[in-house]
Amino acid sequence: MRLGLSLGYQTAWSTPADHLALAQEADRLGYSVVWAAEAYGSDSPSMLAWMAGQTERIDVGSAVMQIPARTPAMTAMTAATIDALSGGRFRLGLGVSGPQVSEGWHGVRFAKPLARTREYVDIVKLAVARKEVAYAGEHYTLPLPDGPGKALRLGFHPPREHIPIYLAAVGPKNLELAGEIADGWLAVFYAPEFADEQLASVSAGRARAGKELAGFDVVPSVPVVVGDDVATCAELVRWYAALYVGGMGSRQQNFYNQLATRMGYADAAREVQDLYLAKRQRDAAAAVPMEFIDRTSLLGPKERIAERMREYAAAGVTTLSVTLFVADRDSGVQTLRTVAEAFDLSGVGE
Repeated sequence: MRLGLSLGYQTAWSTPADHLALAQEADRLGYSVVWAAEAYGSDSPSMLAWMAGQTERIDVGSAVMQIPARTPAMTAMTAATIDALSGGRFRLGLGVSGPQVSEGWHGVRFAKPLARTREYVDIVKLAVARKEVAYAGEHYTLPLPDGPGKALRLGFHPPREHIPIYLAAVGPKNLELAGEIADGWLAVFYAPEFADEQLASVSAGRARAGKELAGFDVVPSVPVVVGDDVATCAELVRWYAALYVGGMGSRQQNFYNQLATRMGYADAAREVQDLYLAKRQRDAAAAVPMEFIDRTSLLGPKERIAERMREYAAAGVTTLSVTLFVADRDSGVQTLRTVAEAFDLSGVGE
């Protein structure tokens, strides 16, 4: 198993300088990859290109670049460019986002996300490999058949003909698709105790492509809070869990709520969503089960975190990407160091 750092996106309480400092510390400590996200604020490629130019060894990855935000050809251009800028250190994470962002922010219909993702990845792979981009799909047709366009190739030679592609996936069908067409899976709320069912879906997709699970990168983003008291540490994660389980999407279509239900927390997931959508966020946060937070996070002192890392490694995780729940840059740097020490203590490194 390797370590990664998930920075998320810019918020009211973070700055690009903060994220750069954390990425540079992770680079110094030997973390394998730093991921940047996007929703409807800061975009991930800008952040990653900026960090790539100011780090040395660490990979830079998008978690994610939103599929509805860019044409597949534009994504291929961006991925190839950042890969060139970084000397072959880019990892392309893709996701369809959700209906509210896709249709409300980008103006792109959310229908048939699996079929759209498959075609999108096909075209990205063609372009990055500098093959002629001609494609006849249900969602994408290149070139357009009734105009002056012609099939083109990427106009420069990137360092690699294949850039690792990751899919952000939650549901079983999306997990199968990730196994079939991608090099890795970006997971959220990953609990070692419940991983078998998810990995079975990934393995089914791998089998469809004639591949085994070995060599496929399983990358959960895991909240980490270092401290003596586990319950106190969990309080910092509680609001995040409530936001996703309760408020990320509509009542009819919240993928994280559905995931919590599949994990055995149906009653709690329903209560958290009811409270959150009633604008009772504090009560929603209080309703998130402590067990759910603990199973999907790294909480407590270094030794407990090390033991939990062993459980993640045993549950199929190949890159454990930590999300820092800290008050400031200095405490973030210290947490990165403690996580690295716990990782060494765990003995699960490659």
